[in-house]
Amino acid sequence: MHESLLTEPVSLAEELKSLARASGLRPWHLNGKELIPVVQGGMGVGVSAGGLAGTVAALGGVGTISSVDLRRHHPDLMAQTEHLDGEVAKEKINEANLVALAREIARARALSQGRGLLAVNIMRAVSEYEAYVHRALECGIDAVVVGAGLPLDLPELARDFPKAALIPILSDARGVQLLVRKWEKKGRLPDAIVIEHPRLAGGHLGAAKIADLNDKRFEFDVVLPEVLAFFRASGIEGRIPLICAGGINSLQDIRELQGLGASAVQLGTAFAVTTECDANPEFKRILAQAKPEDIVEFTSVAGLPARAVRTPWLAKYLRLEPRLQQHAHVKSHCNMWFDCLAHCGLRDGNPAWGQFCIDKSLGHALDGHTDKGLFFRGAGRLPFGEQIRPVHELMQWLLGGILPAGVSMEQAA
Repeated sequence: MHESLLTEPVSLAEELKSLARASGLRPWHLNGKELIPVVQGGMGVGVSAGGLAGTVAALGGVGTISSVDLRRHHPDLMAQTEHLDGEVAKEKINEANLVALAREIARARALSQGRGLLAVNIMRAVSEYEAYVHRALECGIDAVVVGAGLPLDLPELARDFPKAALIPILSDARGVQLLVRKWEKKGRLPDAIVIEHPRLAGGHLGAAKIADLNDKRFEFDVVLPEVLAFFRASGIEGRIPLICAGGINSLQDIRELQGLGASAVQLGTAFAVTTECDANPEFKRILAQAKPEDIVEFTSVAGLPARAVRTPWLAKYLRLEPRLQQHAHVKSHCNMWFDCLAHCGLRDGNPAWGQFCIDKSLGHALDGHTDKGLFFRGAGRLPFGEQIRPVHELMQWLLGGILPAGVSMEQAA
């Protein structure tokens, strides 16, 4: 590794910009800032909080905090709320999570020192979606990223914060066309759009069912030309940067996608296995050591396809799923009736959807418990194999093809 790269973040951020240019990569611009073309994706529950997001932003990229159930990173908030149960707990736990979101934004901002860009990822499907949007904007977040549903109402929710970038996550050209046309009528265009590939990404996936994951309409070499043609026909060419997400793990991947017209790329799992990721070390180890045959698709509680590591818990759940779905029924009392999905297969008794509590399962994963946890993961290989490396080394690999000491080309993707 070059000695000059082992410097404080401000110097390293400039080095990374130079490295990207020398590699033939284009910087991109958002909110008046020139950025390296790497975005760290939002990962809940608590996997990408202020520590990871602030580190990525400090290096000149986009760091993203996932908004869901961030109180898990704050012992005082957990002490105030973990004993609460049922509907009576809803207001207090939701407020604790809003407090935690504000804290994590402040933490990320302190780390980034004004460099790069800070975003909050919010699932459209969660019941507290509007509250999260408002709190993030009130805290001065640079960008709001929304997936898991079409955020057609986001321009109205952000009307009083015109400087904040609004970034939807979509998976095909039809979704882009629908959302852009709806937003245009509200006098707003997306400031950027994440194009997420359902066959390659981790977590909840942007397809109606598992059988659709291999649909050709999601391929980047199909989506990008179609979206860019739509932009040209609509007179908005060059106004909305496109960010590709899913299966990206090398400098060559970024070059190819920029060649197709993307401005930047987004990675999730590769950042989840960095030193600065906010999850437990065991969580990182499970993701890093997962083999291709360990990664499975299944239907989540939200009715969406999802991709995760086949842990002992998930293997047992998948064995029991047919029986659980057969006995699905509406829960008159749900002890997780807070910060939850607006529609939940387990709570609402929908037999076609997953029958487990996703917040609990992701919370156990955050702490590294394979016997109880759901470990979302992308489908592709990781840049450094099973090794856990710092964020700056991941950036050096992505932007310059520089391998850290102790990693061979055989281990690298």
